This record gives sequence, structure tokens and C-alpha cells, in this order.
Amino acid sequence: MEALAQRLSQLDSHVEGAIRVVAFYDTLMRRRVDLPALARASAGLAECVAGVRLHGTGRVIRMAPDGKEATTPPSPPSSTAPITLDDEEIGTVWLERPGRPSPLDEVLLDRLAIAAAGVVERYGPARTTMADPALVELAISANIDEAARARALRLLGFAADLPIRVVAVHSRLPLDQVGALVCPARPVKAAPLADAGVILATTLDPAGIPAGVRAGVGGAESPDRSWQQARTALRFTTARRPIVHHGDLGALALLAEIPADAARGNADVIAIARLAGTPEDLETLDAYCATGSLRQAADLLHLHHSSIARRLEQIGRSLGIDLTEPTGLTRARIALTAWRLLDD
Repeated sequence: MEALAQRLSQLDSHVEGAIRVVAFYDTLMRRRVDLPALARASAGLAECVAGVRLHGTGRVIRMAPDGKEATTPPSPPSSTAPITLDDEEIGTVWLERPGRPSPLDEVLLDRLAIAAAGVVERYGPARTTMADPALVELAISANIDEAARARALRLLGFAADLPIRVVAVHSRLPLDQVGALVCPARPVKAAPLADAGVILATTLDPAGIPAGVRAGVGGAESPDRSWQQARTALRFTTARRPIVHHGDLGALALLAEIPADAARGNADVIAIARLAGTPEDLETLDAYCATGSLRQAADLLHLHHSSIARRLEQIGRSLGIDLTEPTGLTRARIALTAWRLLDD
């Protein structure tokens, strides 16, 4: 390879040199080299620093002519070329040649860009859990065409024929740890967005979600629809119910669509907001709404059922709701849920 580079540097014919450059990269592609090897060979051939950058992952590779990673501060590129895959620009290649570009630099970069696109298509992204948030956001966006979504998913490492499920999480644990637990088998990708962490996976084990993490799980539909469902389900999570599947919400999911002003103006929700000033009463009502049973609520709170009965009687008077009646219990459950959704 070095001998070929030396011979190319001695060529006087631009056409013959261009043919040699094409043959040089054809050889590299037949050897199925990776991106660092491509950049290393290109730097040796060009006798200056060569660089490769992938937009999706933010990965940057700079190699010096001696075959080692370039340690000098980046210089303004003397020549650049886009890396394109399926008509989408996925990255850039460049040379940092001091002085004027060489007559063969354009051909060299063109072939380097083609070879880099082939490497990305062949090997895909690194098998890591954390992904570029911009790429993840593109994959779950409702405002892009399906071709762009398919490209984003492919760059994330997902096969086109596999369904994607999305999980929205609130977690103090690193997202890569949560992702590895809910999907021990690859592929799984995670990224933080503005309001929640996002996990994308083809298979999912919600039982692997660790304690202290709240998670909303979307269905195995299109990624954008699954993301919307996951975000809605996340709003319904509580300390007592930290994991919610959107499919389990049923008609309760409609509560998330009620305008906040309408919910705040509802008499039952206003009463729950007043009750929230007494955490003990709120916890008692929550336990009773979760179980629908005095004895089960007492077990949850480690109290005698008679104590729970007295509390609920007082809470019912405060709310203006008969909690012993099925209709009253339903009203309390809906009002408590609607009040919680106001905080999300």
C-alpha cells in the first residue's frame, strides 16, 4: 500500500493517476477494511491528514500520514466531500493539506466517500446502547416521511422488518444501564430527550426495569405512534405503579387528552388538590383507589382496617363523595388521576 502511494506520487499523468486512485480504493473495499483503516490509508496516499465524520453518531476520525491518529489541532479542510447513503448525506470526508489542493485530491475524496458509505452500510453503527439524540428523535418523530425514518432506524442498527417498541422513562440511573436491563439481547438504543429518556428495542422485558425507575411502555406499532403511547403511559406512573403499559390504560388514556384548564376547573379535581395538603389523607385515598378494598388498603399502609375506614369516612366528607359506593370510588379514582396528570 505504501509502495503504491509512492508510485502514485511520481505519476505525471492525471488520468493515469486517477485510475490508480480508483484501483487503490477498490482494493481497500475488497479487503473490507473499517473506517479507521480507510482514513489511515487515505492519509498515507494523500501525504496529509485525512478525516472522516459521521453525522448520526458524531464520530470523527483523523489520521496522519504516518498512520497514527492526528494529534495536531484540526486545520481548515483543503478539500471536502459528502458521504451519501440512499441519497442522504450521512457524513463528510476531508483532507487537511497545507497549501493548494493536489490535482488528484478530488478523485481521492470521491472514492474515500464511496468507500466510507459502504463501510457504514456493511457494518452499521457501533453496538452500543447510547445513541445520538438527534437520530433517535428523527426515528420517533411524527413529522417525517417513512423513508427518512427507515434510514434513521437503519443507522441506529435496527433491521427494517422488525417492530420497534419505545419506552419513555424517568430515571436517575444511566439510560444505558436501564436499556441493557430491559433488553438484554441487542439491538437496543437509548437517548435523553427534553422531557424523558427514550429507549428503543425490538424485544422488551419490562420486568427488568430496576426499582426507582418510572417507565411508560408503548405498543409495537410504528416508532412515532409507540413513542406517543409511551409518553402518555409515563404520565400515569406513580410510586405505587412505576411501570405502565399504554395498552393496559384502555379508556383511562382519554384522561390525558383533557385540556388542563378543564381538569383544574372540575369540582372533584379541586377537592383532590385541597386534600393533597394532607399527605396522610392523600396516601390513604391512593391506597384505597388502587385496591378498592378496605382490608387491602390497610395491608398496604400497615394499619388496621378500622383505622382506614375512619379515615376514608372523613376523606369522603371532605371530597363530597361517598367512597363506599362504586360510583363514588370511580369518581375518586378519575379525579385523583386527572389531578396527577396536571403535574406532568
